[in-house]
Amino acid sequence: MKPNELNYRMPAEWATHERTFISWPVQDSMVYPEHYEQVTAGYAEIITAMSEFEPVTVIVNPDDMEKVSALFAGNDVVNCLPIEHNDAWLRDNGPTFLLNEQDELAGVNWGFNAWGGKYSPWDLDDAVAPQILKHVGVKQFDAPLVMEGGSIHSDGEGTLLTTEECLLNTNRNPELSREQIEAHVKSFVNVNEIIWLKRGLSGDETDGHVDNIACFAAPGKVILQVCNDPADDNYEITQENLRILENAIDAKGRKLTIIPIEQPPLREFDGQRLTLSYLNFYFVNGGIILPVFGGAAEETDRKAEQVLAAAFPDRKIRTVNGMAIISEGGNVHCTTQQMPAGRT
Repeated sequence: MKPNELNYRMPAEWATHERTFISWPVQDSMVYPEHYEQVTAGYAEIITAMSEFEPVTVIVNPDDMEKVSALFAGNDVVNCLPIEHNDAWLRDNGPTFLLNEQDELAGVNWGFNAWGGKYSPWDLDDAVAPQILKHVGVKQFDAPLVMEGGSIHSDGEGTLLTTEECLLNTNRNPELSREQIEAHVKSFVNVNEIIWLKRGLSGDETDGHVDNIACFAAPGKVILQVCNDPADDNYEITQENLRILENAIDAKGRKLTIIPIEQPPLREFDGQRLTLSYLNFYFVNGGIILPVFGGAAEETDRKAEQVLAAAFPDRKIRTVNGMAIISEGGNVHCTTQQMPAGRT
């Protein structure tokens, strides 16, 4: 049976967490392996920040266990779990956790092909989710769909955000129609309404993951990263998505309240635009881990922190250096996967 037939659903990310899972970087698979020390220092900062709010389990290749365990030896809420993996973006190859009406946990194991076959090999990454679900001892649902967790965002009340650019890309599920993809997503995360944005941010190598451009702040309330410069490629993209959200109705029949966050200034590395996004923040228990970018972005960093503080007055906004890992293609949300509090 499918999750929706058993009343399992994907809870909102702001629901109480049991813990966070995060994968440790693998130098051999990095786009810029010479940045390994910088990137791992960035991961250590993110893990330490999250551990101020909740337990963290770090997925580590067995050969790295001793080294990584030593980094967090004095932190009682961080532990390491040896699972072989090719790359470090656990949001995308890890499980999507579900809860039923009795607060029993389960998880979806999506197919993973490294964002449409962009990085080989990915066989170890495709096998990570089942190992995590076995480790925590919960029911596993195998979805007949190649999909990454960063491409969807749930309000916990039956509405999902995604982008056509990613979910309908022929490098994921070329044999499936839009209707078939939508039906699979609805049945495996148990939503009634999917709001289809058109595109993600310019230069995003994930083919437009929604977690860089929009997310729910609460049922009926969406935060959207916007661009105000008509000369920037993101202007047309974000204005189009804004129009879609302004006309959308969620699963409960509500019009959406939209909270804009101004994008950081354009920044390039090695001739390529970096996908800088404040929307790649991560909910933790009682807080938010927000990547900030410094330099020319100091003003938008400050504005983003103010917007999130106003949207979440009961949460502490904890900033981390968003430049530490961005050259590898993602940020805080991309690296993490929340396990909601429930019964195993």
